[in-house]
Amino acid sequence: MPNTASKKKTQVSGGPERRRELLDTAAEVFAAQGYNATTVRKIADAAGMLAGSLYYHFDSKESMLDEILSTFLNELWEGYDAVLGAGLGPRETIEALVTESFREIDRHRAAVAIYQKESLHLVDQPRFGYLVDSQRRFEKAWLGTLERGVADGVFRADLDVRLTYRFVRDTVWVAASWYRPGGQHSPEEIARQYLSMVLDGIAVRGPEASGERGAGTGRS
Repeated sequence: MPNTASKKKTQVSGGPERRRELLDTAAEVFAAQGYNATTVRKIADAAGMLAGSLYYHFDSKESMLDEILSTFLNELWEGYDAVLGAGLGPRETIEALVTESFREIDRHRAAVAIYQKESLHLVDQPRFGYLVDSQRRFEKAWLGTLERGVADGVFRADLDVRLTYRFVRDTVWVAASWYRPGGQHSPEEIARQYLSMVLDGIAVRGPEASGERGAGTGRS
């Protein structure tokens, strides 16, 4: 995916820390109110500054959104590419991709929420064409891993890989709607719970399961 964050030169530079703070504020406003409903004035109000002062750092709200999304996707693909290039088995690759996804939700929760809400509308704009490229790469990475797992006998032969991909994708990324950084569970802990449910299910199997069913019958 092209590094759009580095190729855009239209924004006026400011201090990097202040710039990051403003982007974080803008991301929260975009995520909460939607891109179209958000004005530069609303972002400036949330940042505690005049709207005119915001233009010192960015030339438009579109530039802010572009940098928010491209920064998130660039970091996501750095992590994904490291996983895909590590030579792991199919199951280990799925586990690592899920874990990396939750780490990105932890780092860029608002950006993930924006991506989910706005990407279908943004892909029609030339400036955001990289979203289509990223979506294609994302699908290829997940489907390829699932197909390899079926071929290697790691995953069930009757597995519908496309349906599984959509289920895992939506199950993981919807967490951006409720996840809050610094909460009770770390991204890695949440990933482990998700992976346990996705890969192993939630029903107890074997003798232990029989005991549970017997106990349940006795109580009814």
